[in-house]
Amino acid sequence: MAEQTARLLLLTAAVGLAWGSQGDREPVYRDCVLRCEERNCSGDALKHFRSLQPIYMSLAGWTCRDDCKYECMWVTVGLYLQEGHRVPQFHGKVSLNAWFWSTVFHTRDTDLTEKMDYFCASAVILYSVYLCCVRTVGLRYPSVASAFGALLLLLLTVHISYLSLIRFDYGYNMMANVAIGLVNLAWWLAWCLRNHRHLPHTRRCVVVVLLLQGLSLLELLDFPPLFWVLDAHAIWHISTIPVHILFFRFLEDDSLYLLKESEAKFKLA
Repeated sequence: MAEQTARLLLLTAAVGLAWGSQGDREPVYRDCVLRCEERNCSGDALKHFRSLQPIYMSLAGWTCRDDCKYECMWVTVGLYLQEGHRVPQFHGKVSLNAWFWSTVFHTRDTDLTEKMDYFCASAVILYSVYLCCVRTVGLRYPSVASAFGALLLLLLTVHISYLSLIRFDYGYNMMANVAIGLVNLAWWLAWCLRNHRHLPHTRRCVVVVLLLQGLSLLELLDFPPLFWVLDAHAIWHISTIPVHILFFRFLEDDSLYLLKESEAKFKLA
């Protein structure tokens, strides 16, 4: 069992390295991060960075390297836009990790792969709620988003601990995910309906959250496999692929809006 676990963990790391986001692999981005770290993340420069860092960022574990990666991400995005290219994705690993473990579990059903599939699915749902908090609240009140993220991490830890150490309850796991999914749905919809007039790209977000909630019925209303091949769970997995692509398009448009808004404020200042 230990040997199988080690192999799976190594394979996960290999997948992460091989399938990193396009933006992470850009030479411009990598060179920018390297130069930024050399300039700002050691000696007196690092002390200066820490002295100016807000307490909530420090408590959230935000490092000088993280700051460099964030700044260089926007530098790279700006260069892409100047050249007329589509904005690349950065740091896209959460959904990939969930899909990877889902693939492993459906290929080889063991106690470990089953747990990883379930736990990563829960993590993706909670991450979507956290992303909603960051977009709707965190831009104005970063400390609130950091505290809420810590709360969600605590909830995930308790959830995983209960299923791992006390009882692996399928019914409880399903209800917990459905409850969080409903919170995610209500929050995103409320924000989209409030901002749809000046943010037309929120229509994509509305379609995404409604589709995901509708498709989740496939997990609740099971039926015998079609042609003894495609059951409700398999159809659910297939159906979520285009939905995630649509959600990425929304995030892309929203990021471009925020970038333009930030540039406009900078010019006014």
